[in-house]
Amino acid sequence: MAKIPHRFYLTEEQMPTQWYNLRADMKQQPDPLLNPSTLKPVEEQDLYPIFCKKLAHQEVDCTTRYFDIPEEVLDMYKIFRPSPLCRAYNLEKALGTPAKIYYKFEGNNTSGSHKLNSAIAQAYYAKEQGLTSLTTETGAGQWGTALSEACAYFGLPLDIFMVKVSYEQKPFRKAVMQVFDGNVIPSPSTTTQVGKKILQDNPNTSGSLGCAISEAVEKAVNTEGCRYVLGSVLNQVLLHQSIIGLESKKAMEILGEYPDVVIGCAGGGSNLGGLIGAFMQDKILGKSDTRFVAVEPASCPSLTRGRYAYDFCDTGKITPLAKMYTLGSGFIPSANHAGGLRYHGMSPILSKLYHDGYMEAVSYEQTKVFEAAVQFAKCETILPAPESAHAIKGAIDEALKCKESGEAKTILFGLTGTGYFDMKAYSEYLAGNMTDYVPTDEDLEKGFATLPDIK
Repeated sequence: MAKIPHRFYLTEEQMPTQWYNLRADMKQQPDPLLNPSTLKPVEEQDLYPIFCKKLAHQEVDCTTRYFDIPEEVLDMYKIFRPSPLCRAYNLEKALGTPAKIYYKFEGNNTSGSHKLNSAIAQAYYAKEQGLTSLTTETGAGQWGTALSEACAYFGLPLDIFMVKVSYEQKPFRKAVMQVFDGNVIPSPSTTTQVGKKILQDNPNTSGSLGCAISEAVEKAVNTEGCRYVLGSVLNQVLLHQSIIGLESKKAMEILGEYPDVVIGCAGGGSNLGGLIGAFMQDKILGKSDTRFVAVEPASCPSLTRGRYAYDFCDTGKITPLAKMYTLGSGFIPSANHAGGLRYHGMSPILSKLYHDGYMEAVSYEQTKVFEAAVQFAKCETILPAPESAHAIKGAIDEALKCKESGEAKTILFGLTGTGYFDMKAYSEYLAGNMTDYVPTDEDLEKGFATLPDIK
């Protein structure tokens, strides 16, 4: 058998032309979103003031297994897709493991991440509906950059509420968004009522994705011809990101491989949900016994230490409520460097899978994550984003377990983006100045105290 190449690309003709909706195969559905005013299950039309109509339909559709990818979206996908499936030969050698380590690299576009997969789709549906502008939030900046690219392509103005600590840590990420005409606002801000209230209650807050979501939604619902779009958590986003797993599965089939373990970093859940979808389908249908591992920061441990409950998706409590693993919408994560993972909750789909035992979860302190990132970079020549480095740490640990047991397992992880805008973080790590923060039980109780009383 010929040696598997370091990087394997599907052809454009082999690229999936449909997105996969994992909910259609789940034996137990995630609980429905709740209307924040009535606390009754959300109907599709309830979402129309916030989301594009077709995105609202994708959000609530639990039965359609596959959605056709519009031709205009496919055309833009082909600028940077199919993305490569890579074999980490050098990392395997350095670890001395019998495991085979693969990673799906999503960083080969200007946004430097997987976020463009959903950004293009959401901007397309907004343009198709005749909308005149969009709003969104961004944590580390990958989503804001991706959506700026997509909106520039489709000619839509965009307001981006960027978590304040990331806004301050990553000025060049802001500059890239501005290249694509994105209007970047540090959040919480004084441009919205909810932002003003958050600042009044906590003037020195570093912000959070929950805060930024509140501001973006408020701006959207109060602006004519405007809608809000979200880069993670939602069912529609996991649908668009399913192309990651579909491509991975097809490439591994061609190579004669299938993963024993699939690993992804977990913040809101977009990349993890996208990577595992096609493989999770096999597990749900009894065709495989693959393990799925979500890796999150110890500073924001929604799966490993959170509660499975209905909660608001935003700090301002204006969005629908989702049944998910959450630390409470009032929880403000520490200013760690994995900005894209600083979210208090988790995708309802992934939360349900984890709750029902289809998925595992682990958490790591950021110094251990950066240690893994540096080791990976030296072996594979790609400088990973701090978010992606969580998955790398998980994959290294799994490979070392194989070294101890002698099992030659096949490991697949998601390398969701590059870390070239995270040099301050790398500099702090290399200088020995990086610290770890793990919330105490008392810290977490403050967030849990903000959970709504819904049985």
